[in-house]
Amino acid sequence: MGGLIRNRHEAIGIKQAIRFEWMQKAANLLLAGLDAKTIRQELHEFLSERKGNGSEGERSDQTRTFAVNNLMKIWVSPDPELIPFRDAQLAFLRENPSMALAVHWGMISAVYPFWFNVARQTGRLLALQDQVTQTQIINRLKEQYGDRQTVSRYARFVIRSFVAWGALKDSETKGCYEKAAQVEITEPDLAILMVESALLATPEAKGTLGLLLNNPAFFPFQLPVMSGDVVSRGRDRIEVVRYGLDDELLKLKGE
Repeated sequence: MGGLIRNRHEAIGIKQAIRFEWMQKAANLLLAGLDAKTIRQELHEFLSERKGNGSEGERSDQTRTFAVNNLMKIWVSPDPELIPFRDAQLAFLRENPSMALAVHWGMISAVYPFWFNVARQTGRLLALQDQVTQTQIINRLKEQYGDRQTVSRYARFVIRSFVAWGALKDSETKGCYEKAAQVEITEPDLAILMVESALLATPEAKGTLGLLLNNPAFFPFQLPVMSGDVVSRGRDRIEVVRYGLDDELLKLKGE
């Protein structure tokens, strides 16, 4: 299991912009009870009718395959250790379709921690300034992942995805972005799922409750203030360890 987790955190994996409606389609096919093979076919058909990121025609087959592979990995066949989390996310989505943005954000963050890390660097920069540039985000990612060309290329896909999801807005200057209005999360169950996604996206799989709720990777959202008691009651996969007077450490059970 350790090997799987380490690979997931080191991989970049997102090879093209992922649109929100594609995530919705994948989740809806899964909710409809279809099997993996059928879902893959349906996604290919769905994406063949759509020009994802306006890429040139001859690349569309390859980019479509990348997109379908990403969607399958996120919702349909994630790593085995992510399946209980996926099932909980799916159950929440079934009951609360209006909260889809946060559900998909948490799911893609857990499966592809690279998304979570691009979001974290974006959120950190937006906490300091009103606008953020692609270059600033990529420079910070290079400190974490090394100066690989794939880092810049794939980070651009993730940033374009943030814009497509409405989490960031294009500014008048090309390659420069502004924060969009935050989505308020009032459902404790959803907030706990988001905290769990942050734990799954972090190699150490632990963090203090305050820092998890205020993680800059959740910059498009406003999470509620919660106690460790609420978290431990609501989720049997998270262990709450108290230390000091008011600090609570959360970690994934079995880590």
